Amino acid sequence: MFSQMQRKILILSNFGTYDKDLFLHPLSYIDSQRLSANMSLAKGDSRTRALSVRDDEEGHLICRSGDVLQERYEIASTLGEGTFGRVMQCIDHRRGGAPVALKIIKNVEKYKEAARLEINVLEKINEKDPDNKYLCVQMYDWFDYHGHMCISFELLALSTFDFLKENNYLPYSIGQVRHMAYQICLAVKFLHDNKLTHTDLKPENILFVDSDFTMSYNVEKKREERTVKSTAVRVVDFGSATFDHEHHSTIVSTRHYRAPEVILELGWSHPCDVWSIGCILFEYYLGFTLFQTHDNREHLAMMERILGPVPSRMIRKTRKQKYFYRGRLDWDESSSAGKYVRENCKPLRRYLLSEAEEHHQLFDLIESMLEYEPSKRLLLADSLKHPFFENSGVGEATGTKSWEGNRDISR
Repeated sequence: MFSQMQRKILILSNFGTYDKDLFLHPLSYIDSQRLSANMSLAKGDSRTRALSVRDDEEGHLICRSGDVLQERYEIASTLGEGTFGRVMQCIDHRRGGAPVALKIIKNVEKYKEAARLEINVLEKINEKDPDNKYLCVQMYDWFDYHGHMCISFELLALSTFDFLKENNYLPYSIGQVRHMAYQICLAVKFLHDNKLTHTDLKPENILFVDSDFTMSYNVEKKREERTVKSTAVRVVDFGSATFDHEHHSTIVSTRHYRAPEVILELGWSHPCDVWSIGCILFEYYLGFTLFQTHDNREHLAMMERILGPVPSRMIRKTRKQKYFYRGRLDWDESSSAGKYVRENCKPLRRYLLSEAEEHHQLFDLIESMLEYEPSKRLLLADSLKHPFFENSGVGEATGTKSWEGNRDISR
């Protein structure tokens, strides 16, 4: 018999990149204009009709605007679609007509099983955080509708990546970075305290609660620029989350946010999430990805250019000796790839946009998160006490600074 994690690996290996992403975190695929329009739907009486339960030839549930599922969820519109199923915006009549996101899985066993695995994690998070204080996306409900697994989520707004993209990759301000960083650290600390590793943290998986913005005109760049009104966020995508006692697959995380111990196949745990957060904060601050590559050797070369040499202990221990020669990274700096890394990467502190103290404090935090050795990498409990967050009021603004729980959801 396969373990839960092994089943998860087998299931997700059958997904394409887009479909896996949309399956695991559908809320980040919401079209912003469609979302804005749908959020303004009237919450009063609306026409409904009897639903004839039918599937199309691909296994999707056939449903239209006005259909009602479980005498509760009234279909309003489609937010996203993939081979796994569809994500619909619905009116939840048991929540006072509130809009929700409903993921409707195809009546296909491999997709149904993947949904069950995600539901298991989401249920346990809900159990230990019933008031949604710790900023993980909230699952409201799940049910099997004539062979279709359905999951109801709070309806969130754009991802922090999509907002960045739609804003021409204009970086977030230092104050915005601070508030988002604190919330991410708090949410992921909650997971770690409860023996869970997220494994796929990235800007696409950090969603704004509300992505409304103000506009201003940048005379120098001759363009309109957006400033998000509220930086309240939620962490999403628990389809790859792994409990400490579960089987740990060899490779986790999206490439650009992947920790060195994962690349070198040295085993991983909670610290791989911390590395990902360091990469995310850099991206928020600069507007571009720190490690823009799709190749392991080049990825390691970029790390060395930005952070210094890979520790000798890690080189000795790794089974990936093909990347090294005589205890050093086997990398030709005179090659075209070598030239690319040299021209596009530089020591971390040289990316500072200001010499102001708060900017140096942010980079000190990022450096602590990008320690090569997982055992030396910053613990998220310590990150919340970092000078970057001190005396800023960010903890009180988040409303969760005093939480000291150590609650176990892994059993």
